[in-house]
Amino acid sequence: MLATLFFGRRRRWRQAQLPALAQLSPPPTTQAWQRLRRHRLAMLSLLLLLVLAVLCLFGPMLSPWQDDAGDALNINQAPNAAHWLGTDFLGRDIYTRLLLAGRISLTIGLVSMLLSVTLGYLLGALSGYLGGMVDKLIMRFADLLMTIPSLPLLIIMGAMLSELDVSPDYRIYMVMIMLSLLGWPSLARLVRGQILSLRERDFMLATEVLGLSTRRRLFGHLLPNTIPILVVVATMGVANAILSESALSYLGLGVVPPTPSWGNMMDAANSLIDFQRRPWLWMPPGLAIFITVVAINILGDGLRDALDPKMNGVRP
Repeated sequence: MLATLFFGRRRRWRQAQLPALAQLSPPPTTQAWQRLRRHRLAMLSLLLLLVLAVLCLFGPMLSPWQDDAGDALNINQAPNAAHWLGTDFLGRDIYTRLLLAGRISLTIGLVSMLLSVTLGYLLGALSGYLGGMVDKLIMRFADLLMTIPSLPLLIIMGAMLSELDVSPDYRIYMVMIMLSLLGWPSLARLVRGQILSLRERDFMLATEVLGLSTRRRLFGHLLPNTIPILVVVATMGVANAILSESALSYLGLGVVPPTPSWGNMMDAANSLIDFQRRPWLWMPPGLAIFITVVAINILGDGLRDALDPKMNGVRP
């Protein structure tokens, strides 16, 4: 009798403590945000990227100059009160074109990342979960793409677009597709490795014992545990896409004039005279690419540490 009364009181005491314990342990997203906030460089990079995105989105609307409005009397002017970053060889305002080019470059980076992440995530998940012949076919095709150097292949594809005389507006979409088709194999392999590791865990064995459907096991329990690596790889993918687009556009094989991008604005560096005497033509887009890519990489490191502290020995 006394033992029953004693253990009954202990059980009621534990049940009373459960709400308090739940309040002491915040949800995983809150814990990740708290760890990210402690990463000062990552937060500074996030703020810098937000400011850059807002400037590129709304800055051209506030500029008194139009993108394609040339001024023959102000060709290759140095930065002054009227033109903060000077003018180009057609008299167009560099500041306005820089912000419009940022729209194009950032959009290409984000869209190509979304396409490649979607394709790589689905194919990697199917390959790791189904295995067998499906796994072999997907991974061998991914290995084939990864053995080909991406930049020479992009140059060949860009040259084909130039040979087919694709209009500048449609070239933007073609560049997005090109970058996404070459970006998914590495993510697919990472997701496949995570799936192969996770599907042998106890919680996945429990889902099989409970008789859950394949769709529920895959989308409800397996894939959510791969989100941290997906977020980190996606962040790095934006930086890689921006660099690849800039390289193609610099070579005249990506986004072509009159559509501005950071890459084709740096084409002024091809002229020795412009390179030496007119640095305002190529330095602003070069600095924009450098700052954006560095900020994205630092933010990616911060997200990696926040989402999976064990990867870098960070305490949760």
